[in-house]
Amino acid sequence: MRLRPALCVVILACASASRVAAQATGTPSYNAPYRAFTRSEFGAVLSFPEGGGTAFEGAYRMASGKFDLGFRGGIFSPDGGGDSQLLLGAEARQRVVTHTEDFPLDGALILGIGGRFSSGNNGVIIPVGLSLGRRVDPKDSKISIVPYVQPTGFFTAGNGNTDFLFALGLGADFRLSPKFDARISAGLGDLEGVSLGAVWVH
Repeated sequence: MRLRPALCVVILACASASRVAAQATGTPSYNAPYRAFTRSEFGAVLSFPEGGGTAFEGAYRMASGKFDLGFRGGIFSPDGGGDSQLLLGAEARQRVVTHTEDFPLDGALILGIGGRFSSGNNGVIIPVGLSLGRRVDPKDSKISIVPYVQPTGFFTAGNGNTDFLFALGLGADFRLSPKFDARISAGLGDLEGVSLGAVWVH
């Protein structure tokens, strides 16, 4: 079990906390420790970040061995009539932990890059996180659930300011059929918000 590098990421992330958002596009949308698809998936994500407003994003992920790469893009519309922001980002996921009798969770490193862009207000976000969870298969049910936790540290830069921040993501992926997942995640700490997703898997 290659846990030591993953623990180092979490320790570094926890060492510096402040404010703002998480993940590649600055929304409270997190990742389970393993993918639900064999080749690829695509879907839509609706997020309600701290501070008000709504984000609408499309997402696509593709697989390569234990590694997968995802792309997402959309629009964030803040409350109060502020300028809408273009959201663009990419995320990579690599399995680094497999559950054993001594450690009951699976884990993956999450690395991303992305940003929010609008007239006179652009920012870059680089998240690094560790997702830990385990698939649950309820008896006599075709539905499976992956609850997980994802501590995430992220570097932000924009308009002459830089910072290193921390957020804790909690989430669950629901396999409702062989081709469809429903997902929910929420942020705690420096990020408060909720994200809902619908994903078709292949």
